[in-house]
Amino acid sequence: MTPRERVLAALSHRQPDKVPIDFGGHRSSGIAALAYPKLRKALGFEPRPIRIYDPVQQLAIIDDDVLERFQVDTIEMGRGFALEDKHWSDWTLPDGTPCQMPAWALPEREEKQWVLRSGSGRVLARMPDGAIYFEQCYWPYLENDDFDRLPEAFGESMWCAVQSPPGPLATGPDGQRVLAQGARKLREKTDRAIIGLFGGNLLEIGQFLYRNDNFLMLLAGNPRRAHEFLDRLVEIHLANLEQFLGAVGPYIDIILFGDDLGMQNGPQISPAMYREFFKPRHARMWRRAKELADVKVMLHCCGGVRPLIPDLIEAGLDAINPVQISCADMDAGRLKREFGDRLTFWGGGCDTRFTLFHATPEEIRKHVQTQTSILAPGGGFVFQQVHNILADVPPENIIAMFDAANGK
Repeated sequence: MTPRERVLAALSHRQPDKVPIDFGGHRSSGIAALAYPKLRKALGFEPRPIRIYDPVQQLAIIDDDVLERFQVDTIEMGRGFALEDKHWSDWTLPDGTPCQMPAWALPEREEKQWVLRSGSGRVLARMPDGAIYFEQCYWPYLENDDFDRLPEAFGESMWCAVQSPPGPLATGPDGQRVLAQGARKLREKTDRAIIGLFGGNLLEIGQFLYRNDNFLMLLAGNPRRAHEFLDRLVEIHLANLEQFLGAVGPYIDIILFGDDLGMQNGPQISPAMYREFFKPRHARMWRRAKELADVKVMLHCCGGVRPLIPDLIEAGLDAINPVQISCADMDAGRLKREFGDRLTFWGGGCDTRFTLFHATPEEIRKHVQTQTSILAPGGGFVFQQVHNILADVPPENIIAMFDAANGK
């Protein structure tokens, strides 16, 4: 099988010729820029300039030689953009390693910290000296939730305003043409499955704008206002979806939505609250995506979300990521038995909370072999570690993980 055929077989619950591998196909399957040069060195590859496509989490663009070494079957659509040197600006990682950031999202130095600003000049995120990623520090609806200015509020929130490629390259009057052209060219030169990052977050956008505590209180204490907010939000998402898939629909295989519904000990919200506020709106967006393009719908959804999975499936979900197996009620065997014929588990291949950090390479091989033996039979599984590989993971552990996933 080609990489694309392999991934699509798994998503269709057919047994592929081997387990499909995702590494860097989206923002939660990548590697911290601090860890990436060490991985290249451990693999015996020559150093290369480090480009960071996600300024907030500081994730590295993974080079083709690493993708080939680990037999990776996926690629993010954003890799078809920001290909010229003018799109990048020099910066320095917290450990002193030179790198490059997207020119439109270059951090600024303030007293004992780095900051990221919105287009209006407001500080949206801070990274104090000694930290290794940015934290949100401004919530535009903290005091006044003016729904008529909801699009403008996006530009004043860290997770919405600080963009990865294609970023602002695909906005403006010529944006649709640029977006379509970049996606088409990427399709022509790769046989990997292409993942288009859309977003369409609901619970999380509320938390990005109101702050987590305030939005949860809004859902519980003022449901009418919460419904009004979510109705306005969905209309914006649907309009963006029409434009996005109108441009790139023919060239991508998976569209990625996001909504972290879970925590370590279970869902952030009850199944009843999910059904009232979010399920109908997820269903509407996911149904429209499939009407607009021949795509599979994947949701990035961290945490212990097993109680919500039946409703997610009913809403039209094809795949869930990252399958956080260290959380409550997220045992891989149980998930596979209960939902494996209806939902693809895109992740759960290696625990990153403890195992990838602290285990020996041999222990990691056995762990990956066990997870794969549970999740892979019959298709419905794409291997990925549970979320990004963080800065202090030993490179030999990363190599052991991917080699085990590839059956080596």
